[in-house]
Formats: sequence, C-alpha cells, structure tokens
Amino acid sequence: MCLVCMRIKDGPCQNYLDVCCQKPQTVTEPITPKPKQRSGCGRRNEEGVGFRITGANDSEAQFGEFPWMVAIVREESVDNNPEKLIVYQCGGALIHPQVVLTAAHCLATLKDFSTLKVRAGEWDTQTKNELFPHQDRNVRTIVIHPDYYAGALYNDIGLIFLDSAVEYAENVDVVCLPPQGAIFDHSQCFATGWGKDSYGKEGRYWVILKKVQLPVVPRAACVEALHKTRLGPYFKLHESFICAGGEQGKDTCKGDGGGPLVCPFANDPSHYQQAGIVAWGIGCGENNVPGVYTNVALFRDWIDEQIAYQGLNPSLFDS
Repeated sequence: MCLVCMRIKDGPCQNYLDVCCQKPQTVTEPITPKPKQRSGCGRRNEEGVGFRITGANDSEAQFGEFPWMVAIVREESVDNNPEKLIVYQCGGALIHPQVVLTAAHCLATLKDFSTLKVRAGEWDTQTKNELFPHQDRNVRTIVIHPDYYAGALYNDIGLIFLDSAVEYAENVDVVCLPPQGAIFDHSQCFATGWGKDSYGKEGRYWVILKKVQLPVVPRAACVEALHKTRLGPYFKLHESFICAGGEQGKDTCKGDGGGPLVCPFANDPSHYQQAGIVAWGIGCGENNVPGVYTNVALFRDWIDEQIAYQGLNPSLFDS
C-alpha cells in the first residue's frame, strides 16, 4: 500500500499517485480486479481504497471514501473541434445502480438532457490515472418533483435515470435512503462535493473531492439563526428543508449543489444514509449560519414511486 503525498509534483513520476511509491513491479499478465465484496448500501471507506493520502488539510476525501458520490456533467461542442468539452453541472448520489438523486435546480434549466452524463467513481477531476477508473453513463430520462418551485427552491429534488447500470466497484456503490419522516437532528454528517472553498470571486473550485463534517441543526434553532441574516425576522423555512452546519469555515458552497449530505446509522456508524441534498445557503461557512438542504426523508415515498414507475429491479434498490 502506498501513501500519497498531496500536491507534491516534483520527481520523475508523471502522476502524483506514484510519488511516494516504489518502482512498480513488471508483470506479464494483466491484473484483473477482484469482484467487490459488498456489505450493503452506504458503506463508507473511511481509510480510502488501495492507498491513503497524507498531508491532507482535513478537507480532501480519501479515494473511494464516498463511493456513491457522482459528478453530473454535460458535453459541449467547441467550434469545429470533434472532441467534446466536459463541463461540470452538479453533484449527485447513486441510490440505485441506475438512479442518481440530485437537486431539481440542477436539472430544471436544461434544454436538452441528452448532453448530460453521470460520472461515478470520480475523485481527482484533473487526472484519469487513478487506481480504479471512473464510470460514465448516459442519461435515459430525468424526473423533477412536480411541486418544485424555482423561485425559492421548494421541493428541490430530482432523479436521473441512467441508460445502463453502473458496475459495483471499490469506488462505486450506492448510498442508503432513510425511511419516510426520519429525523436527523444533532447527527454528525458529511457533505461532499467539488464546489468552491469560499464565497465570492476569490473562491476556487476543488480538484479533489472534498468532505466537510456538519451537524444537523434542529429546525427551530435553524430558523432563529436565519432570522439574524439578511433574510430578516419574518423569514419562514419551508417544510421541504433541513439545516446543517453553522461553524465558521465549514460549509458547502457554490458548485456543491445537488450533492449529498449523509449521516451514519445510529446502530451501525460505518454505514450511511442520505439525509439531505445541497440546496442553498447565505454565503459560505459563516459562523452561526447553517446551510440549507432538501429533506430527503420527506420524499422517500415519492422516490420509491418513481423507481417503481420506471420499472427498475426493486431488489437492487436501497440494499
């Protein structure tokens, strides 16, 4: 097992993954990855997969740590160049080998979803030379909640159905979903994404998947905190939202939209269920100002209905 030194680019190796490793052994037969031994949905690889990065500043996720995390991208043509430009659109989470859960605001403005792709198993967006490859899938159809209101992001939830299922791998798996009406108050959870590290023009998008640990804030405390912002004392938090965070410098930010907020099971902290979807916030990482997330547990029945309507195998869902 190799230790990867973050951001070290000196030395003879072309890829930073090789910096701290010994000279690779020469093999005459191709190496075939072993089939993934799954232990159910929502399994977080806390120590990473195959290697562990060192020198991280507590923001970078380990490779394969959150195997349900996906990047939703779109292809764009550039002049007469036959090669398509891949543009990042939003984050999302695999909840089924053929279904991605994301925010409606990531999908509602698209004129043609045929240009969308879902990239599972992504980690470092600037290299393809990773231990396990990412998997790209085309989109078969998208479903946006019928009560989604773009003006205030009420019911900000959508589903992407892929034209073919992803293959389970060490860096690709599904997250669990909570039962209808589940409450996560005070749970210590994780949000993940490639969004900006700070608010405004000075913020930079992350190259390597970042993670941030956030407590779920009870509704009354969240509303009280939001009343002290520019939203004012008469602001009402819609029932489709939950809140998390509120600690200086720890938050999701621009570009993290659609990504998951996942919380450990109380009786099995090594497995996670998705409590929220990154929706909106006031700035990024301001003290005593929680971020706002779509409340996934409020929509569990709706998600189940959409999965069934699409005729997907229910035995692959939430297991």
